[in-house]
Amino acid sequence: MDRIAYSLLFWGFMLLSSMLLFPVAVMIRLLSAPFDRRRIVLHRFTCFWGSLYTWVNPLWSFSITGQQVIDPRSVYVIVSNHQSLADIFVLFRLRAHYKWVSKAENFRIPFIGWNMSLNGYIRIERGSMRGNLRMMRDAEGALREGNSILMFPEGTRSPDGNMQAFKDGAFDLALRTSTPVLPVVIQGTFRALPKRGFTLQGRQRIQLRVLSPVTPAEAGPQAAAELRERVRALMVDALQALPA
Repeated sequence: MDRIAYSLLFWGFMLLSSMLLFPVAVMIRLLSAPFDRRRIVLHRFTCFWGSLYTWVNPLWSFSITGQQVIDPRSVYVIVSNHQSLADIFVLFRLRAHYKWVSKAENFRIPFIGWNMSLNGYIRIERGSMRGNLRMMRDAEGALREGNSILMFPEGTRSPDGNMQAFKDGAFDLALRTSTPVLPVVIQGTFRALPKRGFTLQGRQRIQLRVLSPVTPAEAGPQAAAELRERVRALMVDALQALPA
């Protein structure tokens, strides 16, 4: 079967399954609301939903290492490189509780975006100072409530698979809340599903590696930049160490 046919089957399955799974998510939210303020049960269901597309896709093989460093009792600012739309499916396999930080447009996607709103994930309006301040306020609130936060510090998908420069937001947040940064690196998704287009690119090995948490140092004038570059250097080294 050629790539176009595989892609049509994949996206068709995603659409159909999302139509079927969203009502289940609504029911879970209604039933769990009285006792689950952090929406842990719903997020676990959403992790199953997102992971489903990595399980059923015969073109993708998947491996994860370093997951044992995640302490389920701890709260993190999780940061990941961003190679592809497929990163979202892969990161749901972390089996950790977190709130995504995602651009506001994604929340308008039928079924999937609606489920993001149900989960209380955090919106960011790119290019808006007011929207960025609101995102930081909402993220700080989520961390205080005991939820980890997951962000792509590059801000957008890489055009060539290489790690781009990081923005300060995640690291400002970690410093302001004294929250450890949990770096995660993904390899292989750029080749599986490049930034431009929706055509699956044949058989690919996708790897996810969780690095040890980085505790923010004492705040200073350049603290966010220092933390940002320290974390990025660790992630670049880890990415280069993964087999291509």
